[in-house]
Amino acid sequence: METIEGVVEDIIYYNEENGYTVLSLTPTKAQPKSESEEIVVVGKTLELHPGESIRVRGDWAVHKEYGQQFKADTIQVVMESAEDVRKYLASGLIPGIGKEMANRIVKHFGAKAVDILDANPERMAEVPEMTPKRATVLANAWMEARGKRRVFMFLQNYGFTPAQAEQIYNLYGDDSIDQVNTDPYQLAIDIEGVGFKLVDQIASNVGIRSDAPERVIGGVIYALGQLTTSDGHTYAPRGLVVDKASELLGIDRDTCDKAVTSALRREQLVRTKRPLNTTGEAEALYLPAVYKREKACVEILLNMKRDPASRLKKVKTFKWDAFFSKLGSRNGVVLSEQQQAAVHAALNNKISVLTGGPGTGKTTTLRAVIEALETIKAKYALASPTGRAARRLNEATGREASTLHRLLGYTVDGSFVYDSENPLEIDMLVIDETSMVDLDLFSHVLEALPSGVHLLLVGDVDQLPSVGAGNVLHDIIDSGVAFVTRLDAIFRQANDSLIVVNAHRVNHGEMPDLTNTSSDFFMFGGSEGDSVGTLDLLIDVVRNRIPRKFGFDPLTDVQVLAPMYKGEVGIHTLNERLQDVLNPAANTDSFTAAGKTFRIGDKVIQTRNNYELEVYNGDIGRVLNVDSTAQTLDINMDGRIVTYKFGDANDLFLAYAISIHRSQGGEYPAVVIPVVTQHYRMLQRKLIYTAITRAKKLVVLVGQRRAIQIAVENANTLPRYSGLGYLLASKLNAQ
Repeated sequence: METIEGVVEDIIYYNEENGYTVLSLTPTKAQPKSESEEIVVVGKTLELHPGESIRVRGDWAVHKEYGQQFKADTIQVVMESAEDVRKYLASGLIPGIGKEMANRIVKHFGAKAVDILDANPERMAEVPEMTPKRATVLANAWMEARGKRRVFMFLQNYGFTPAQAEQIYNLYGDDSIDQVNTDPYQLAIDIEGVGFKLVDQIASNVGIRSDAPERVIGGVIYALGQLTTSDGHTYAPRGLVVDKASELLGIDRDTCDKAVTSALRREQLVRTKRPLNTTGEAEALYLPAVYKREKACVEILLNMKRDPASRLKKVKTFKWDAFFSKLGSRNGVVLSEQQQAAVHAALNNKISVLTGGPGTGKTTTLRAVIEALETIKAKYALASPTGRAARRLNEATGREASTLHRLLGYTVDGSFVYDSENPLEIDMLVIDETSMVDLDLFSHVLEALPSGVHLLLVGDVDQLPSVGAGNVLHDIIDSGVAFVTRLDAIFRQANDSLIVVNAHRVNHGEMPDLTNTSSDFFMFGGSEGDSVGTLDLLIDVVRNRIPRKFGFDPLTDVQVLAPMYKGEVGIHTLNERLQDVLNPAANTDSFTAAGKTFRIGDKVIQTRNNYELEVYNGDIGRVLNVDSTAQTLDINMDGRIVTYKFGDANDLFLAYAISIHRSQGGEYPAVVIPVVTQHYRMLQRKLIYTAITRAKKLVVLVGQRRAIQIAVENANTLPRYSGLGYLLASKLNAQ
């Protein structure tokens, strides 16, 4: 490896999330391998500023697009001269110290200014023309910056990103280094995105044994955390946690089981009895925060059911027959007896559920609920878990609808404006797409409900459960805490339409009609096991066949929904191929943001709620423009132009193909679904059913009939351990 020292001339690119940096450097000594006075350096580091002196260690490389670069393994700030120190102080890293103050400090202390003030920050008062008050303020700012700088440099050496370093410092402060040296495993538990492999390597470097108690306990807690965040369980059987920890740690089960006991003793885990499929109860483990949330939901729901007070007092004298008659004459809407009963139940029961598959009249019934509420002048709110679902709710009802986060007043620090101490001022809350709501969000919703409020949960319980932990809609339906209406008659069905019919066939365990005789449901098959042929066929369907026959725009109207990310027909490969044929590099500019290459015109998806930009997980848009100088890109999100900083683009991914899970709450004119036997472990009835129900006008399955049959016959989705329904039912039965 080579070592080069020089002065930073320009920051070409910097990613706040992972520290990836591209900069131009003027070396203090000529570099024989460089063709110009400045060289381009790429690597990961904390934020730098032009004018700073740095030392980089790494190797030369040639990039196929950008030419010769120096790939740095390490990048360190060097402050050996008074000028280095002055530039460092003037960079704005320390609040209150600008160029003028930096000049005065260096003039007084010289090149040793940083060392002097690190050791004795109170000597700031010695700087000429410094008032005592300002000296105290700057000394305090220096001490905080000194501690943070020391921690950041320490964490950088271990491979933490700047964003993670910020989280760690905010949590542990000046004790961060001690925390890493004594128990790095706690970081994997406390800090989002810190993986176990990273902290395990750190632990090995600081001399922690593989069977050390802190490692095994940390591994046990991390294993349960993964079962919660990745698999959606609110609890897990003790044996499953032990198995996962043993696999993660590479040590025997007995040692892991003893660590569970130690974690319970330290109150890092909660132990109780919970159902284990159909084989009865077993010892179950919770993370304390999840246990608290689940118990809170149970308590609030039971109190709602028991409380006789209602904010819909006018319902007692409501003339239902006249209302339904007027509804039919005014809107031409004739509700079935089941639908009328659902409307009546929503206004007469504190907790009610409206569920059913596509075409069964959920939206029509919901509109009738809203008209009844408006008739008695009740104050209500309509909300959905995602922005996309909220927009659909608005379009379907013609009334204002918002995300649950916006309704509750989500703040950037992770709290909510509306809670138990400041409840919502509403008489009824309607939540649509409730199958997508996880336990954590649901608990916040319940805490913000006022006394006497009515709650209506709308959704399709047969779709996939939430991405987050819990199985809220399913649990509430099974528990008996709510009045449940399950609509089962199909209304939305033309003679030649098969989307709704086939969705219900799949949901009932029957093969869909694949005769290709309808106008909206087709199956194109590749050879058994020929995933490459299936991929080529799918590309042709999206690029040529659908646009030619139906006139749909492959970029705006067609959405590919796939079961898996990896594999020859996985989401990653599909996005690469579809990008190349629908938005080829030769036709547009390419650029790199957050370590990913996008092209102007690309279809992209937001994968995390960003409340500052008002974009949400699942929002899909098109890249309109990029400004390399300002490090920003403009994206059209459903008609609204959103300007992203390059750092924010970390949450963006290509969206020519997306996962079926991410499609929940969305609706697309045409849906194309690859179904191949290579996706065997993901071929489940709920998955295919959910994908089909996302289409408005056209469904095309591409793959093998055998794979579709496997999915239809597989009703045994992976178990999701959730205690909400069990606890509710137990307490209701005990009354």
